[in-house]
Amino acid sequence: MSHFTNIKTKLKDKDFLIKALNSLGYAIKENVLLNNPVNHKHDQVQVEVGVTKYVGFKISDDGVFELVTELDTWEEPFPVERFLQKVTQAYAKCAVVETARSKGFNVTTEQKDVDNTIEIVMEKW
Repeated sequence: MSHFTNIKTKLKDKDFLIKALNSLGYAIKENVLLNNPVNHKHDQVQVEVGVTKYVGFKISDDGVFELVTELDTWEEPFPVERFLQKVTQAYAKCAVVETARSKGFNVTTEQKDVDNTIEIVMEKW
């Protein structure tokens, strides 16, 4: 029997999450009902951040976002674990840059290495 799966994350800020997903090329919709795939009979799930018609993020009772997805219909060209790694890295980058900017720093250079490590150099005058 198929069902929507909830995967816990450590992401808490909706704005950073949306910016991270946008930076990865996803067109986000807020407050949507995830679709049931054809021939799947289970409850639909309301999510705060919709990524695709079968993937989204909802806030849990402890204030942390959970990835909600129908694993049987995963359409991304990489596994769910890699998707979460990419989102978490983009989220962290957004959080660092936005927080630093709010304290008067400016990004001078940014580069991504072959191992996907991101290096950001900032300055404050």
